[in-house]
Amino acid sequence: MEYRSAGVDIELGNKASRILYNAARITWENRKGRLGEVVEISPDFSGIRGINVGMLPKDTYMGMGFDGVGTKIEIAERARKHDTVAYDLFAMVCDDASRIGAEPVIIGSILDVNTLCDGEDSYIDLLQQLAKGYIDAAKEANVAVVNGEVAEVGARVRGYGEFNYNWGASVIWFARKNNLITGKDIKKGDRLVALREHGFRSNGISLVRRIMETAYGKEWHNEEYYGQLLGDLVLIPPSRIYTPAIVDMCGGAFNEPKAEVHSVAHITGGGIPEKLGRVLKNSEFGAYIEDPFEPFELMLLCQEKGNVSDREAYMTWNMGQGMIIITREPEKVIKIASNYGIEAKVIGEVIEGDKIIIKSKGLHRKGKELIYKK
Repeated sequence: MEYRSAGVDIELGNKASRILYNAARITWENRKGRLGEVVEISPDFSGIRGINVGMLPKDTYMGMGFDGVGTKIEIAERARKHDTVAYDLFAMVCDDASRIGAEPVIIGSILDVNTLCDGEDSYIDLLQQLAKGYIDAAKEANVAVVNGEVAEVGARVRGYGEFNYNWGASVIWFARKNNLITGKDIKKGDRLVALREHGFRSNGISLVRRIMETAYGKEWHNEEYYGQLLGDLVLIPPSRIYTPAIVDMCGGAFNEPKAEVHSVAHITGGGIPEKLGRVLKNSEFGAYIEDPFEPFELMLLCQEKGNVSDREAYMTWNMGQGMIIITREPEKVIKIASNYGIEAKVIGEVIEGDKIIIKSKGLHRKGKELIYKK
């Protein structure tokens, strides 16, 4: 009996590792001549690599973060389109790091697949889609990827169709002590600036899948909505990576801040009430959001088909806000965001009290106030 009969093809696995390694090598240009430049001591996908940190000032902190794509991977499996998944992965780890005033520098990831082949047919072409996303997302986040770990784990991973996988990543970040954002400077009257998000990001997808399957059946992703497939609409656009803009605002590892930022909320799982509530938790303040961005159309469709209340929708999805920045200098924040092609606007302000109030732009109670305890 051969190893391949158990679902693991060593030769194909090595080929897959080389594909991701070669993709990772391309990302090293993103940090060339800068903090985190990748130094290759032994040139091979299993070789020794390090990063150059010799230029760090004494008051520099280093940290790590971890996250994954979650069930959005099933949408990619349904659509057989995998070249945007890395955006969702990198946004989760990099944007979480940048929201505390840190500069993400190095990414490491592990890709667990059920198998790389089905009989004589391999899924290398699909892996190459993942590798393309690796390169593009790393460039947008301005990070280097140091590995391309792939493991065939058989029945431990299941999903839609034949090619199933889980993808997780870690990020190494650096920050100057004085640039770290603690939220201790938040004051009444601080403005809330939202950065526009046009998709679901990588959160609330389990509810989306449940609604779609209930409304349209098991093959819901093949149903059309105004000329586009529902599966494509849930998958694309992928998560916007806000990291370079936030690093520019806050200074990152080397530079002085370009705007007075008191806190940043990354609007992921739990939506605005959870994530904005978290950054306000240790203060005596709440927030009034009078003019949020509109949720994108598919969120409203999910509200309709799933009978999801506005209150629940704002606790599940981003509803059009990818990040919310608490600042005394909203004009500067908006200008910097614009420099990176990100739409931004003032949506509200910090108020006294322990409540987050959102003037809804959801399907059912548009214009009505939704009140949450932080």
